[in-house]
Amino acid sequence: MSVGKVLVYGGRGALGSTCISTFLSQKYWVGSIDLQPNDKANSSLIVKPDVSLLEQESDLLKELGSILGSEKLDAVICVAGGWAGGNSNSDDFVKNTDLMLKQSVWSSVLASSIASKFLKPGGIIVLTGAKAALGPTPGMIGYGLAKAAIHHLTKSLADENGGLPTGAQALSILPVTLDTPMNRKWMPKADTTTWTPLEFIAELFSKWTKGEDRPPNGSLVQLITKENKTTLEIE
Repeated sequence: MSVGKVLVYGGRGALGSTCISTFLSQKYWVGSIDLQPNDKANSSLIVKPDVSLLEQESDLLKELGSILGSEKLDAVICVAGGWAGGNSNSDDFVKNTDLMLKQSVWSSVLASSIASKFLKPGGIIVLTGAKAALGPTPGMIGYGLAKAAIHHLTKSLADENGGLPTGAQALSILPVTLDTPMNRKWMPKADTTTWTPLEFIAELFSKWTKGEDRPPNGSLVQLITKENKTTLEIE
């Protein structure tokens, strides 16, 4: 018997995979949504990237409904996303902005739709913003645009008219740099003592899912790591 049910959107990525492993170790049923299956998850839902946002929603809601039946989720955690740079004069400005919107905003909107229909009363949805998007991001406009939209979405979901089930909360994490294999590969000389460990975030999600130490509804939670120690700053 599972102690609860959690859905991880972006379950194939580095952070998503760590979240799935953490929740599985704590005896949760864990579902994954991504472009590819996560073989460790109890169930994997596959997003078709070449179809519209509406078609993606229809497919995911139908499949999730058949998997869960009358059961509900304790948490919906969206850690899907990516990074691309460029200002408005960059050759790839519009292309990269389109990519950022699809990777971060589309996934967060779909996770929100899922949460409104399958989350338990008092459950939680967690989205992934970015500390950088609290201000201008001229060198990565598309990225900042997408992440700022997620901050807005989080605040809107937390409103009493946001559409979530009774007592459910919406939070967003705002990391700076995550300690992922890809970041270590592409930034080999960086100061990794300021990078946030994936295990710290997964454990944070676990606590929030259990109702422990949850920040106020609608909080934007900055993850500040210095000298390998991570603290939370709540907006």
